[in-house]
Amino acid sequence: MKKYFAHLRPLERRLAVGVVVVLILVLNFVFIWPHFSDWSQLKTRLKNAQATLASYQATIAQATNYQEQVKSLEGQGEFVAPEDQAINFMRTIQAQAEASGVGRPNYSRSTMHTNDAFFIEQVQNINVVATDQQLVDFLYKLGSGASMIRVRDLELQPDGPRLHLNANIRLVASYQKNPAAPARAAAPANSKPATKIAK
Repeated sequence: MKKYFAHLRPLERRLAVGVVVVLILVLNFVFIWPHFSDWSQLKTRLKNAQATLASYQATIAQATNYQEQVKSLEGQGEFVAPEDQAINFMRTIQAQAEASGVGRPNYSRSTMHTNDAFFIEQVQNINVVATDQQLVDFLYKLGSGASMIRVRDLELQPDGPRLHLNANIRLVASYQKNPAAPARAAAPANSKPATKIAK
């Protein structure tokens, strides 16, 4: 290569050096310069991955605490058998309507949704006629306490003389799906297991 370069004229040498420099610049522009930002991107990805890992590890460390909270929440409230839930729901609505002075509700057919892991939802559409104070008292007391009843939809219209409100209400009650198993009574310490009598 040196012998070939030594035989070139000065103008040819300049031209050869220029071609080599241009070739190196083109190769750098195509293959090297686009990857200058790769290191900073890699550092950013590494930092994000470490932050995500730390978050996951912190959540995993709290798993026992979460399990205790789930168990305590499962133990709260009363369990209503699935076959009695619709009746229990309707009785609660009727009792609260009478206590609040709301006119006798008109019921449509209740529906049930079971796509939640912890709860079964009973949905009931009712129509009531009441004053604004009675209606507010009725809805407030339905949602208070451990009844687990809430209003999903509410449509209000004044009646003819504009003394009462006609309310179409969609109520939802949540009942426990899998109640906590009752604690078994511990066997007395001095009790002996029953022995089988040989025949």
